[in-house]
Amino acid sequence: MSQTNNVVSTTVNPVGTMRVLSSREVHSLQDNSKAGLHRLFRQCALAVLSDEMEGDSAEELLQSYTDFDIRIIQEHRGLKLELINAPASAFVDNKLIRGVRENLFSVLRDILYVSSLVPHKENDEAVSSSDITHQVFEVLRHANAFITKQTPDIVVCWGGHSIGRDEYKYTKLVGYQLGLRRMNICTGCGPGAMKGPMKGAYIGHAKQRISRGRFIGLTEPGIIAAESPNPIVNELIIMPDIEKRLEAFVRLGHGIIVFPGGPGTCEEILYLLGILLHPDNQDIPLTLILTGPAGSEAYFEQIDEFIGNTLGVAAQNKYEIIVDDPSKVATLMAKGLEKVTRFRRSQNDAYYFNWLLKVDQEFQHPFDPTHENMAALDLHSNLPPHQLAANLRRVMSGIVAGNIKEDGVNLIRQKGPYQLSGEPELMKQMDKLLQSFVDQHRMKLPGSHYEPCYEIINT
Repeated sequence: MSQTNNVVSTTVNPVGTMRVLSSREVHSLQDNSKAGLHRLFRQCALAVLSDEMEGDSAEELLQSYTDFDIRIIQEHRGLKLELINAPASAFVDNKLIRGVRENLFSVLRDILYVSSLVPHKENDEAVSSSDITHQVFEVLRHANAFITKQTPDIVVCWGGHSIGRDEYKYTKLVGYQLGLRRMNICTGCGPGAMKGPMKGAYIGHAKQRISRGRFIGLTEPGIIAAESPNPIVNELIIMPDIEKRLEAFVRLGHGIIVFPGGPGTCEEILYLLGILLHPDNQDIPLTLILTGPAGSEAYFEQIDEFIGNTLGVAAQNKYEIIVDDPSKVATLMAKGLEKVTRFRRSQNDAYYFNWLLKVDQEFQHPFDPTHENMAALDLHSNLPPHQLAANLRRVMSGIVAGNIKEDGVNLIRQKGPYQLSGEPELMKQMDKLLQSFVDQHRMKLPGSHYEPCYEIINT
C-alpha cells in the first residue's frame, strides 16, 4: 500500500461470493472502448469509495480524482482489485473500511450481471413488460435481496439529497420510530433524506437488539456518482437505469414514505401515483405517506395542489400527509404492513416481490432526456391520469438528468435548457412547482449556484 496527498493505492481481496471472473469478464471490465465496461466500473467504484464526501456533481467528483483507476488482478486462487489513487477517506489504519469494501464488490457484481442480462437496445418496443419485470427480479435475486419467509417489513424512504438541517433531523426521527418497530429501510442510497432514515433506524434496531438490520440502497449508474452511497447502506444494488430502479422500489418495498425533496422526489411520487391509478391496481394495498417537520406544510401544500390540479382527487386519495409526527408515521406504516401481509397471504403472492402490481411499459422503457424527447412530451390534461403521470414523471427525470447526471449536464451545456411546452394551465402549475424547488434550494446542494436546465413555454 502507498499513500500520498490524500489518495491511496493498494490491492483489495473480495468479500462475499464474487471471487472468480472469466477472462471475457475481465477483458470487458478493463476495456476502455465505448463497448467496454471500464469507464462505468471506474465511475461507480469511485462513488462508493467517496461515500463520506459532500457533493452532487458526478463531473466534479471525477475531476477531483482524475488519476483514480481500478484494475482486475486475476490469480489462480481468485481475483483481487487494484485501487490506484483512491480517496484516503475510504481507509482507516491503511485498511479499506469493511462496508466500503462490501459495496465495492457489489458494484463489480451488478455491473457484470446487468451487462449480460439487459439488452443494449432497451428502448426497443419489442421488449415486453413482463420481460422487463423479469429483469428487475433477476437483478434483485442475483444480489440476494429476497428473504423468502420474512413477512413484509421493508419501508422505502424517498426524499431529496439537498435538504435543510431540520428536515434531515426529522428523517432520522422517523427512521428511529420505524427501527423501533423492527422495520427495515430501503432508500436511493445517497445523502440527505436517503441517509437520515437509515441512521435513525440503526439506533432503533440497536435498542431492539436487532443485529442484522437491512439498509438497502437502490441506485443506478447515471446517479451514483452524484449521490454516492451513504455509509449506512449494507446492501447496495445497482439497477440498470432509473426506470428499473423505480420498479425495484415498488416491487421490493412494502410501504413508502416520502420526505421533502426536489424534482427527483417528485419523479418518484408521480411514478408511484401513475402505477396506483392504473385500474388493475385499485385493490392492491400500498401505504404512501408524505411527511416532514414543522415548517414543511407549505411544501406539501404545493405538492398536493400540483397533484390535484394535474392528476385529480383520485390521485390525492392515494396518500396521507403527516407533518411533525414521527410516531404517527411509523404507527400508520405498521398498520399498512399488516394489511399488505394479509393481502399477499390471501392472494398467495410472494412477500418478497410484488408480482401482482401492474406496471405499464410507459413506466418501464428507459426515457432518454434529449432536447427533442423532452420537447415532444405530451403534457395535456385530456390524457388518462396514469398516462399523464408517466409523462410528468419523464419531465422530472429529464430535469434530474440536466441538473446532476453527467450526460444530461453535458447536453445542457451544449444545447442550452430543455424547452417544455403543453397545455397552458398545466404548464403554469408545473412552472409554479419547479420555481418553488428553486426558491427552496432543492435543485442543488445548499450554497451551490443553480442555473435552470429547463424553460417553460406556454402554448
